[in-house]
Amino acid sequence: MATAELSCQVSEEDRERREAFWAEWKDLTLSTRPEEGCSLHEEDAQRHETYHRQGQCQALVQRSPWLVMRMGILGCGLQEYLLPYQRVLPLPIFTPAKMGATKEEREDTPIQLQELLALETALGGQCMERQDMAEITKQLPPVVPVSKPGALRRSLSRSMSQEAQRG
Repeated sequence: MATAELSCQVSEEDRERREAFWAEWKDLTLSTRPEEGCSLHEEDAQRHETYHRQGQCQALVQRSPWLVMRMGILGCGLQEYLLPYQRVLPLPIFTPAKMGATKEEREDTPIQLQELLALETALGGQCMERQDMAEITKQLPPVVPVSKPGALRRSLSRSMSQEAQRG
């Protein structure tokens, strides 16, 4: 199984504000896999000959830091999945400047946020595009549990060496 990967690195530095940002992620993975249901096997018992051919396809996986993952077969359309949020930073991103501030000391709510709050109260908490949990989870790829992190790596290396021996 041949695989090609493309990684992305982004770094930004603001010396004036003494801030820096750095991110790295695996953006694109292109792998060649055996195609299911596309194999040919012939045997000739008189001549003691066998012939086997397995079809192949190129699987494409694209990830982004905005928690969007696209998957599919090269040449066909990609299916897009929104991944669930995971806290990646040890600290929460937003913390109020003054935790114990009184109501008079706090800043006013921004206009955009006031408009969103007014819309939510007008709708009465009803979401127009609400989906059942079953509909959302059936769009996601199946989760494959791994008992030990090293077990998956060993099985892959074994299958790759077996593939190399077969030619």
